[in-house]
Amino acid sequence: MLAPLGWRLCWLIVLAVATLVVMTACSTGDDAVRQGDTFEFVSPGGKTVIFYDPPAERGTVSNISGPDLLDDSKTISLDDFAGQVVVINVWGSWCGPCRGEAEALEEVYANTKDSGVAFLGIDFRDRQDSARDFVEDRQVTYPSIFDYPGRTLAKLTTPTSVVPTTLVLDRDHRAAAVFLKAITAEELQPVVERIAAEKS
Repeated sequence: MLAPLGWRLCWLIVLAVATLVVMTACSTGDDAVRQGDTFEFVSPGGKTVIFYDPPAERGTVSNISGPDLLDDSKTISLDDFAGQVVVINVWGSWCGPCRGEAEALEEVYANTKDSGVAFLGIDFRDRQDSARDFVEDRQVTYPSIFDYPGRTLAKLTTPTSVVPTTLVLDRDHRAAAVFLKAITAEELQPVVERIAAEKS
């Protein structure tokens, strides 16, 4: 009974935010607004998959940081992954699509980490014990920030109500791709490999 309710809740949130995103896109008409070299997300026409190319046109993501989901005494920061491509995945144990894509994310992480690729989760609006069970049960080996209130997530400027969201940063931590939906390994891995192969 809880699983179908979780799915319905996720999709209702996605539909509500998609409507808001479409309205925002109509007023801007751009993929991203640049404030200097800073990345600020805007979805053009309500798209759920967006690429930012060429690299010189990308905006840099703020240095996000927050408490390690598995170790309360530790803080994880985007700066910990200097010079690496970083795949940021926003998730929650309450989110059905997040449960569905967890295996795909772990697969792409395992296949690309030796190419200088790091993965970082942001666990949003979750109970910490449930989130820890999620990570253990699905054998997720990359770290996550525990971000119940959404403070870390807000710095990304992606829609805070769209879960899951996956953001791929290049080696300079500029936004290269955004997926406002659940992803598959077949969809994500070629994108990560292409960005990892880019020359700075």
